[in-house]
Amino acid sequence: MTTIPPDVSTAAGILRLGNAFCDAKALLTAVELDLFTQLQEAPSGGATAEEIKGLLSLHGRGLSDFLDLLVALKVLQRTDGVYRNAPGTAKHLVRTGDAYVGGFLLRSSRNLYPAWGRLEEALRTGKQQSGSHYDEVTQNPAILRQFIGSMDAFTNVLGAQLIEAFDWSGFTSVLDVGGARGNLCSQIVKAQPHLAGHVFDLPEMAPFAKELAEELGIPGKVEFHGGSFFSDPLPQAEIVVMGHVLHDWDPSQRSYLIHKAYDAVLPGGTLLVYDRMLDDEPEHAENLVISLDMLLVTDGGSEYPAAEIVGYAEHAGFAGTEVKLLGDYDTLVVARKAA
Repeated sequence: MTTIPPDVSTAAGILRLGNAFCDAKALLTAVELDLFTQLQEAPSGGATAEEIKGLLSLHGRGLSDFLDLLVALKVLQRTDGVYRNAPGTAKHLVRTGDAYVGGFLLRSSRNLYPAWGRLEEALRTGKQQSGSHYDEVTQNPAILRQFIGSMDAFTNVLGAQLIEAFDWSGFTSVLDVGGARGNLCSQIVKAQPHLAGHVFDLPEMAPFAKELAEELGIPGKVEFHGGSFFSDPLPQAEIVVMGHVLHDWDPSQRSYLIHKAYDAVLPGGTLLVYDRMLDDEPEHAENLVISLDMLLVTDGGSEYPAAEIVGYAEHAGFAGTEVKLLGDYDTLVVARKAA
């Protein structure tokens, strides 16, 4: 699925593309206001502009235009002056829903949107522009919870797709490296209860992992291991997953982590790597945007071609590799270790 850009052969299309940030900020603002949750929880499943003004404690000036823009963007519907969530919005942007992806949009609003305003500086200097390193994020529980929400948003979508894409039978354990609080691993072990789940991430994630296990009613099914994957050994498992991890690092670090993963995969096991990998031709704007996100928020990260990971895997000693699409935008590299 590829977004169709405006017709940039016309002045109107160029101007529309140049102002697309306005559409994005309207959606991000609606998520910040928690508008979609409020509408879903309204007694009639919708509200008028005047009712929304009261629900969200807004001034009122510009509100109707704001709501009508969301209608034009097809995230809201309006009938007889009553605004309701569109089906996709009701599924993915209501905070209490299982498929909620608003956590990532909150990160986009608070971190990525300001950083993109400094893209020129990033291109001139090669330096990240987010103003906060990951170690600083982990020291602030409120910001760390926001980051975890963005990671959960991705794995809420990709979890089912990864479970469908791989044959988990014949294995007994799975380790998610850089798995945050264990949302992906929890989905895997719930769908494949024969697997023992393990998550490896920084120690600061531990209380959030415990919280999630209690929320899901699976205490004891996923074991959390705290540490740094650059300085600490990885736990061993038959299946090791690295999802949306390697794009945070430069090529030499990605190579190091693939070699380290080889040691963590038990004989006869498999390494699964997925990311918004890049094609030889610049056809997928979404993945190029994510790659530029990495420019703006990391010191050396970027997206990368699948061939890069295949090369590292072969050099590390994996016996065979397979590359397949995962969902709309991700690519999955499967690397198998000899028994």
